[in-house]
Amino acid sequence: MTDLTRLDAADLAGRLAAGEVSSQEVTRAHLDRIEAVDGVVHAFLHVAADRALAAARDVDRRRAAGEPLGPLAGVPVAVKDVLVTTGMPTTCGSRMLEGWVPPYDATVVRRLADGGLVVLGKTNMDEFAMGSSTEHSAFGPTRNPWDTDRIPGGSGGGSAAAVAAFEAPLAIGTDTGGSIRQPGAVTGTVGVKPTYGGVSRYGLVALASSLDQAGPVTRSVLDAALLHETIGGHDPLDSTSLPDDVPALVEAARRGASGDGLHGLRVGLVRELDGDGYAPEVRARFHEAVDLLAGAGAEIVEVSCPSFASALAAYYLILPSEASSNLAKFDAMRYGLRVLPDGVGAPTAAQVMAATRAVGFGEEVKRRIILGTYALSAGYYDAYYGSAQKVRTLIQRDFAAAFERADVLVSPTAPTVAFRLGEKLEDPLAMYLNDIATIPANLAGVPGMSLPSGLAEDDLPAGVQLLAPARADDRLYHVGAALEAMLTERWGGRLLDRAPEVTA
Repeated sequence: MTDLTRLDAADLAGRLAAGEVSSQEVTRAHLDRIEAVDGVVHAFLHVAADRALAAARDVDRRRAAGEPLGPLAGVPVAVKDVLVTTGMPTTCGSRMLEGWVPPYDATVVRRLADGGLVVLGKTNMDEFAMGSSTEHSAFGPTRNPWDTDRIPGGSGGGSAAAVAAFEAPLAIGTDTGGSIRQPGAVTGTVGVKPTYGGVSRYGLVALASSLDQAGPVTRSVLDAALLHETIGGHDPLDSTSLPDDVPALVEAARRGASGDGLHGLRVGLVRELDGDGYAPEVRARFHEAVDLLAGAGAEIVEVSCPSFASALAAYYLILPSEASSNLAKFDAMRYGLRVLPDGVGAPTAAQVMAATRAVGFGEEVKRRIILGTYALSAGYYDAYYGSAQKVRTLIQRDFAAAFERADVLVSPTAPTVAFRLGEKLEDPLAMYLNDIATIPANLAGVPGMSLPSGLAEDDLPAGVQLLAPARADDRLYHVGAALEAMLTERWGGRLLDRAPEVTA
């Protein structure tokens, strides 16, 4: 492995801008790293080596010609396989879309290209983003670089593992109930869910349209800010896109890293997101992080959000309901997999659809489609889906009340460190509980960040979650960068540098 693969994106960008290294060299180093370790990690479903090198050559040419380039131009990035890409398959981790090459790019992918970033390929994920472990991918699980017998989180475990294994300095994930933040916590990476609507969802294959949000997966808060500014902002192609300009996230991160501005900051400890159900060492690392904030001059206040106790139940009615509607388009008629039923000479469209969905969807996807269809059915809509939406309103009100008393809220990101592959596959409820701390932010649309809080059980990373009011993403980066600097000093360096080397 070359030193280039160990550098943060901001460091790489600086060296590229200074002419110390070319994008082709940086890209080649990461492609070599993928070739060396991805047979074990399985972070990628598709590696676009030739395309990446061609893009890197183009950036080098433009830089040599003196053309204006974005701050991350020439830096490689990996993209979760739920964002559509021309010239590359988009499978969503499902046999239903195996081999499908979209005819257009997602807005996020287009903005990466416009910014001069080099897309290395598409990362593995739980099928249609349904899962917390990346074990539900139809193409096999991704493994955690810290311990390859353990999960890397989900649904975006491929993106988090690629960054943690030094296969890519940056990655794009999506977060419906924690699928950026929970993988970040268990892989020792930084994961950010922007304010809902702050990053375009155009070209993001929908799981739950009112919850899904794309965002950055990185090794530092500054890298996340640089990537977030690149992909964020209004998109007229997305009806849910906010009209706001992207806040000055990089400036906020740099200010926070300098130690500026934490005196008088009100940090809210959410009573319902700390206590029973969280592993002792995960809680210990969390409270150590809170003590660091207090030592830097922040005021720590306890806040209560009673409706958070019902967030998991509400989420697992709202998400399956929206999923059952969104996944209806996979009908074997227009694109994707088509399976003909056995023993039927002239099958009807309904028979072909049933045969295709039976083969093309995995067990977790079928489980959630059935649950969502039931919740939306006549006679049950008000009792289930309608009631869940009322709980969602209460959660939003709890956030509003909490943010009257606190500038940011904090909690552990996930209740445990990474668990072993296969450990929770037979118990869906135990799997769902991994998202207990992250789900409320999606239901309310507020931004959230996970950053490494230290090593917990079995010398595996744990995460601390920061939450800010909607549209206050810059506040998240300011506090996150300040806390990251203090945690880095406490642990004597970047946590990822303590990870064992991946071996075949």
